[in-house]
Amino acid sequence: MTRAPIPPFTAETAALKVRAAEDGWNGRVPAKVALAYTPDSIWRNRSEFLQGRAQIEAFLTQKWQKENDYRLIKELWAFTDNRIAVRFAYEWQADSGQWYRSYGNENWEFDEQGYMARRIASINDLEITPEERLFHWPQGRRPDDHPTLTDLGL
Repeated sequence: MTRAPIPPFTAETAALKVRAAEDGWNGRVPAKVALAYTPDSIWRNRSEFLQGRAQIEAFLTQKWQKENDYRLIKELWAFTDNRIAVRFAYEWQADSGQWYRSYGNENWEFDEQGYMARRIASINDLEITPEERLFHWPQGRRPDDHPTLTDLGL
Protein backbone atom coordinates (compact mmCIF):
# COMPACT_ATOMS: atom_id res chain seq x y z
CA MET A 1 0.00 0.00 0.00
CA THR A 2 1.11 3.56 -0.63
CA ARG A 3 0.28 6.80 1.10
CA ALA A 4 0.23 9.47 -1.60
CA PRO A 5 1.96 11.60 -2.41
CA ILE A 6 5.07 9.44 -2.52
CA PRO A 7 8.73 10.39 -3.01
CA PRO A 8 10.48 11.80 -4.89
CA PHE A 9 8.71 15.02 -3.97
CA THR A 10 8.12 18.09 -6.09
CA ALA A 11 7.19 21.49 -4.64
CA GLU A 12 3.55 20.67 -5.30
CA THR A 13 3.56 17.15 -3.82
CA ALA A 14 5.62 18.24 -0.79
CA ALA A 15 3.05 20.99 -0.08
CA LEU A 16 0.25 18.42 -0.39
CA LYS A 17 2.04 16.13 2.07
CA VAL A 18 2.41 19.00 4.55
CA ARG A 19 -1.27 19.93 4.31
CA ALA A 20 -2.32 16.30 4.72
CA ALA A 21 -0.24 16.08 7.91
CA GLU A 22 -1.73 19.33 9.21
CA ASP A 23 -5.25 18.10 8.49
CA GLY A 24 -4.58 14.83 10.27
CA TRP A 25 -3.19 16.48 13.37
CA ASN A 26 -6.05 19.00 13.48
CA GLY A 27 -8.45 16.04 13.40
CA ARG A 28 -6.88 14.86 16.67
CA VAL A 29 -7.59 11.13 16.25
CA PRO A 30 -4.37 9.49 17.50
CA ALA A 31 -5.00 6.05 15.94
CA LYS A 32 -5.70 7.61 12.54
CA VAL A 33 -2.71 9.97 12.70
CA ALA A 34 -0.38 7.12 13.69
CA LEU A 35 -1.21 5.31 10.45
CA ALA A 36 0.70 8.00 8.48
CA TYR A 37 3.95 6.66 9.98
CA THR A 38 5.85 3.45 9.27
CA PRO A 39 5.26 0.67 11.83
CA ASP A 40 8.79 1.29 13.17
CA SER A 41 8.88 5.09 12.70
CA ILE A 42 11.44 6.92 14.83
CA TRP A 43 10.54 10.22 16.49
CA ARG A 44 12.22 12.87 18.55
CA ASN A 45 9.63 15.27 19.86
CA ARG A 46 11.21 17.92 22.09
CA SER A 47 13.14 15.70 24.53
CA GLU A 48 11.02 12.57 24.03
CA PHE A 49 12.16 9.67 21.88
CA LEU A 50 9.56 7.32 20.42
CA GLN A 51 9.59 4.35 18.10
CA GLY A 52 6.65 2.69 16.39
CA ARG A 53 3.00 3.39 15.87
CA ALA A 54 1.92 2.21 19.32
CA GLN A 55 4.20 4.72 21.06
CA ILE A 56 3.16 7.47 18.62
CA GLU A 57 -0.51 6.80 19.26
CA ALA A 58 0.01 6.81 23.05
CA PHE A 59 2.01 10.03 22.82
CA LEU A 60 -0.67 11.79 20.73
CA THR A 61 -3.45 10.57 23.03
CA GLN A 62 -1.68 12.09 26.03
CA LYS A 63 -0.79 15.27 24.10
CA TRP A 64 -4.35 16.04 23.04
CA GLN A 65 -5.73 15.27 26.50
CA LYS A 66 -3.43 18.00 27.84
CA GLU A 67 -3.55 20.52 24.96
CA ASN A 68 -7.16 21.71 24.79
CA ASP A 69 -8.63 23.57 21.79
CA TYR A 70 -5.59 22.57 19.72
CA ARG A 71 -5.27 24.26 16.31
CA LEU A 72 -2.22 23.84 14.08
CA ILE A 73 -0.79 25.45 10.95
CA LYS A 74 2.12 23.79 9.10
CA GLU A 75 4.08 25.37 6.27
CA LEU A 76 6.53 23.79 3.84
CA TRP A 77 10.05 25.08 4.39
CA ALA A 78 12.18 22.88 2.10
CA PHE A 79 12.24 19.45 0.46
CA THR A 80 14.42 16.94 -1.35
CA ASP A 81 13.72 13.54 -2.87
CA ASN A 82 12.29 11.85 0.24
CA ARG A 83 12.64 14.53 2.92
CA ILE A 84 10.54 17.52 3.89
CA ALA A 85 11.30 20.33 6.35
CA VAL A 86 8.32 22.08 7.92
CA ARG A 87 7.79 25.02 10.20
CA PHE A 88 4.65 25.18 12.28
CA ALA A 89 2.75 26.92 15.03
CA TYR A 90 -0.16 25.71 17.09
CA GLU A 91 -2.32 27.24 19.78
CA TRP A 92 -3.73 25.42 22.76
CA GLN A 93 -5.09 25.97 26.24
CA ALA A 94 -3.83 24.24 29.38
CA ASP A 95 -6.22 22.97 32.04
CA SER A 96 -5.16 25.99 34.12
CA GLY A 97 -6.77 28.26 31.48
CA GLN A 98 -3.43 29.60 30.20
CA TRP A 99 -3.16 29.86 26.41
CA TYR A 100 0.03 28.97 24.53
CA ARG A 101 1.37 29.29 21.03
CA SER A 102 3.93 26.60 20.31
CA TYR A 103 6.41 27.20 17.50
CA GLY A 104 8.62 24.65 15.89
CA ASN A 105 10.39 22.95 13.04
CA GLU A 106 10.12 19.38 11.89
CA ASN A 107 12.34 17.30 9.65
CA TRP A 108 10.59 14.39 7.98
CA GLU A 109 11.95 11.38 6.10
CA PHE A 110 9.65 9.12 4.09
CA ASP A 111 9.89 5.56 2.85
CA GLU A 112 9.22 4.71 -0.80
CA GLN A 113 5.50 4.10 -0.07
CA GLY A 114 5.01 7.61 1.33
CA TYR A 115 4.91 6.74 5.04
CA MET A 116 6.93 8.86 7.44
CA ALA A 117 9.85 6.83 8.75
CA ARG A 118 11.48 9.59 10.81
CA ARG A 119 10.21 12.77 12.47
CA ILE A 120 12.53 15.14 14.32
CA ALA A 121 10.68 18.02 16.03
CA SER A 122 12.01 21.03 17.93
CA ILE A 123 9.32 23.05 19.70
CA ASN A 124 9.12 26.11 21.96
CA ASP A 125 6.08 27.30 23.91
CA LEU A 126 5.07 30.93 24.37
CA GLU A 127 2.40 32.01 26.84
CA ILE A 128 -0.20 34.19 25.12
CA THR A 129 -3.34 35.97 26.25
CA PRO A 130 -6.73 35.06 24.79
CA GLU A 131 -6.61 38.36 22.87
CA GLU A 132 -3.32 37.34 21.20
CA ARG A 133 -4.79 34.17 19.74
CA LEU A 134 -4.76 34.03 15.93
CA PHE A 135 -6.21 30.59 15.20
CA HIS A 136 -10.00 30.85 15.57
CA TRP A 137 -11.51 28.39 13.09
CA PRO A 138 -13.88 25.68 14.37
CA GLN A 139 -12.12 22.60 15.75
CA GLY A 140 -10.87 20.40 12.91
CA ARG A 141 -9.42 21.14 9.47
CA ARG A 142 -8.13 24.69 8.92
CA PRO A 143 -10.28 26.42 6.30
CA ASP A 144 -8.56 26.90 2.94
CA ASP A 145 -9.03 30.68 3.15
CA HIS A 146 -7.47 30.99 6.62
CA PRO A 147 -4.15 32.89 6.63
CA THR A 148 -0.93 30.87 6.56
CA LEU A 149 1.96 31.34 8.98
CA THR A 150 3.60 33.69 6.48
CA ASP A 151 0.37 35.67 6.09
CA LEU A 152 0.12 35.99 9.87
CA GLY A 153 3.73 37.14 10.22
CA LEU A 154 4.64 34.09 12.24
